Amino acid sequence: MFDPASLKYDANGLIPAIAQDHLSGEVLMMAWMNAESVARTLADGRVTYWSRSRQAFWAKGDTSGHVQRLIEMRIDCDRDCLLLLVDQIGPACHTNRRSCFYTALRDGQEVILTEPQNPSE
Repeated sequence: MFDPASLKYDANGLIPAIAQDHLSGEVLMMAWMNAESVARTLADGRVTYWSRSRQAFWAKGDTSGHVQRLIEMRIDCDRDCLLLLVDQIGPACHTNRRSCFYTALRDGQEVILTEPQNPSE
Protein backbone atom coordinates (compact mmCIF):
# COMPACT_ATOMS: atom_id res chain seq x y z
CA MET A 1 0.00 0.00 0.00
CA PHE A 2 1.24 3.50 -0.84
CA ASP A 3 2.61 5.54 2.05
CA PRO A 4 2.47 9.37 1.62
CA ALA A 5 5.57 9.59 3.85
CA SER A 6 7.55 7.97 0.99
CA LEU A 7 7.39 11.25 -0.96
CA LYS A 8 10.09 13.91 -0.71
CA TYR A 9 8.73 17.00 1.02
CA ASP A 10 10.50 20.34 1.41
CA ALA A 11 11.76 21.75 4.73
CA ASN A 12 8.19 22.86 5.54
CA GLY A 13 6.79 19.38 4.92
CA LEU A 14 5.22 20.40 1.59
CA ILE A 15 5.24 19.04 -1.94
CA PRO A 16 4.07 20.92 -5.06
CA ALA A 17 0.98 19.49 -6.74
CA ILE A 18 -0.03 20.40 -10.28
CA ALA A 19 -3.69 19.91 -11.16
CA GLN A 20 -4.42 18.97 -14.76
CA ASP A 21 -7.76 18.30 -16.44
CA HIS A 22 -7.86 14.56 -17.00
CA LEU A 23 -9.71 14.85 -20.33
CA SER A 24 -8.23 17.91 -22.05
CA GLY A 25 -4.74 17.88 -20.49
CA GLU A 26 -5.10 21.57 -19.63
CA VAL A 27 -2.93 22.61 -16.68
CA LEU A 28 -5.33 24.16 -14.18
CA MET A 29 -3.34 25.21 -11.13
CA MET A 30 -0.47 24.51 -8.77
CA ALA A 31 -0.81 24.29 -5.00
CA TRP A 32 0.90 22.65 -2.05
CA MET A 33 0.15 19.42 -0.23
CA ASN A 34 1.54 17.80 2.89
CA ALA A 35 1.45 14.11 3.80
CA GLU A 36 -1.95 14.44 5.46
CA SER A 37 -3.56 16.26 2.51
CA VAL A 38 -2.17 13.59 0.17
CA ALA A 39 -3.68 10.91 2.41
CA ARG A 40 -7.05 12.70 2.60
CA THR A 41 -7.14 13.15 -1.18
CA LEU A 42 -6.41 9.47 -1.77
CA ALA A 43 -8.92 8.37 0.87
CA ASP A 44 -11.97 10.26 -0.40
CA GLY A 45 -11.12 11.37 -3.94
CA ARG A 46 -11.73 15.03 -3.15
CA VAL A 47 -8.54 17.02 -3.75
CA THR A 48 -7.34 18.61 -0.53
CA TYR A 49 -4.39 21.00 -0.41
CA TRP A 50 -2.46 22.71 2.39
CA SER A 51 -2.92 26.48 2.52
CA ARG A 52 0.38 28.09 3.44
CA SER A 53 -1.27 31.45 4.17
CA ARG A 54 -4.00 30.03 6.41
CA GLN A 55 -1.92 27.12 7.76
CA ALA A 56 -4.93 24.88 7.25
CA PHE A 57 -6.29 22.16 4.98
CA TRP A 58 -8.13 23.39 1.94
CA ALA A 59 -10.52 21.02 0.19
CA LYS A 60 -10.88 22.53 -3.28
CA GLY A 61 -14.40 23.88 -3.65
CA ASP A 62 -15.30 24.23 0.04
CA THR A 63 -16.18 27.89 -0.40
CA SER A 64 -16.50 28.25 -4.19
CA GLY A 65 -18.24 25.00 -5.06
CA HIS A 66 -15.59 24.45 -7.76
CA VAL A 67 -14.62 20.96 -6.64
CA GLN A 68 -11.74 18.86 -7.92
CA ARG A 69 -12.29 15.11 -7.99
CA LEU A 70 -9.13 13.04 -8.24
CA ILE A 71 -8.96 10.68 -11.21
CA GLU A 72 -5.30 9.73 -10.81
CA MET A 73 -2.30 10.88 -8.81
CA ARG A 74 1.13 10.64 -10.43
CA ILE A 75 4.52 10.99 -8.77
CA ASP A 76 7.50 12.44 -10.64
CA CYS A 77 10.81 10.60 -10.98
CA ASP A 78 12.39 12.39 -8.01
CA ARG A 79 9.28 11.85 -5.85
CA ASP A 80 9.22 15.60 -5.05
CA CYS A 81 6.30 16.77 -7.20
CA LEU A 82 2.79 15.48 -7.84
CA LEU A 83 0.59 15.59 -10.91
CA LEU A 84 -3.11 15.37 -10.11
CA LEU A 85 -5.35 14.36 -12.98
CA VAL A 86 -8.70 15.79 -11.96
CA ASP A 87 -12.29 16.25 -12.94
CA GLN A 88 -12.67 20.00 -12.39
CA ILE A 89 -16.17 21.33 -11.65
CA GLY A 90 -16.26 25.03 -12.48
CA PRO A 91 -13.23 27.32 -12.65
CA ALA A 92 -10.02 26.17 -10.96
CA CYS A 93 -8.62 29.67 -10.37
CA HIS A 94 -9.75 31.99 -7.58
CA THR A 95 -10.06 34.71 -10.28
CA ASN A 96 -12.97 32.67 -11.70
CA ARG A 97 -10.97 31.53 -14.73
CA ARG A 98 -10.74 27.92 -15.86
CA SER A 99 -6.95 27.88 -15.26
CA CYS A 100 -4.59 29.90 -13.09
CA PHE A 101 -2.21 30.03 -16.07
CA TYR A 102 -4.09 32.69 -18.03
CA THR A 103 -1.19 35.12 -18.56
CA ALA A 104 1.33 34.54 -21.36
CA LEU A 105 4.58 36.38 -21.99
CA ARG A 106 4.79 37.27 -25.67
CA ASP A 107 7.50 39.51 -27.08
CA GLY A 108 8.26 40.77 -23.58
CA GLN A 109 4.64 41.69 -22.86
CA GLU A 110 2.06 40.08 -20.60
CA VAL A 111 -0.99 38.96 -22.55
CA ILE A 112 -4.21 37.91 -20.78
CA LEU A 113 -5.47 34.79 -22.55
CA THR A 114 -8.85 34.30 -20.87
CA GLU A 115 -11.32 36.45 -19.04
CA PRO A 116 -13.12 35.38 -15.84
CA GLN A 117 -16.14 33.17 -16.29
CA ASN A 118 -19.54 34.54 -15.44
CA PRO A 119 -20.20 33.56 -11.80
CA SER A 120 -23.80 32.66 -12.67
CA GLU A 121 -22.69 30.01 -15.19
